[in-house]
Amino acid sequence: MNKVAILAGMVAGSLLLGTLVVVGGDLMKAPSSAASEAGGAPSGTGLPWQIELRPGGASQVMGLTLSTGPDASTLADVRRLFGAEVQIAVIAAPGEAGSLEAFVDPAQLGFVSGKLVVTARLDAATLQGLRERALKSDFMESATRKYTLAPADEALALKAPVAALSFIPQARLDADAILARFGQPARRVQSNGHLEHFLYPDKGLDVILDTEGKELLQYVPPAAFERLSAPLAASQPPGP
Repeated sequence: MNKVAILAGMVAGSLLLGTLVVVGGDLMKAPSSAASEAGGAPSGTGLPWQIELRPGGASQVMGLTLSTGPDASTLADVRRLFGAEVQIAVIAAPGEAGSLEAFVDPAQLGFVSGKLVVTARLDAATLQGLRERALKSDFMESATRKYTLAPADEALALKAPVAALSFIPQARLDADAILARFGQPARRVQSNGHLEHFLYPDKGLDVILDTEGKELLQYVPPAAFERLSAPLAASQPPGP
């Protein structure tokens, strides 16, 4: 499944309708103290570039622990952080087992807002069961379907560990803003003509700059960075 395309389609309406588009430089600036006191999380905490590395190739970002081990946060933690309005569903393209995902829209991360998609780690057989018992399914991007969970399956879903985070900021980013906040990447890779990937293996992060759409920040445990880099490497043309 093309995660970039699907996420872009999902976010288009919610972020562009009635939203002031901000230039990437504004993402660099904290609001005034008066604005920060108006409510919500403290302006300097939980920001997308605040990535804390943990032992064993794990990390903590946005208040969630990304790990391949038993210390990984769960979807219950996502609900605790972002509220009961977080939607949880199985997303599947034709011929795929799909993935269990939580949707936070809007997601307020300090003074940065956007859309957050949390992908959980769940085996194919369990995902199939969730799909078969789903209350309904709706088409999303192209032939991709969103399966609304049966109430009896919610407790099972909430126990699923978090595998990855995908964040689409409301503000537009540019290369200067990315470098200023995240530092120099290990690699910069062009793909699809209009996408540039800023790869940070030590952070478990791929920042995707899109000249034709919204930017996307993808996070995985640093120990599992190959999940982000391998598909990208496979899509590159062979060298001379």
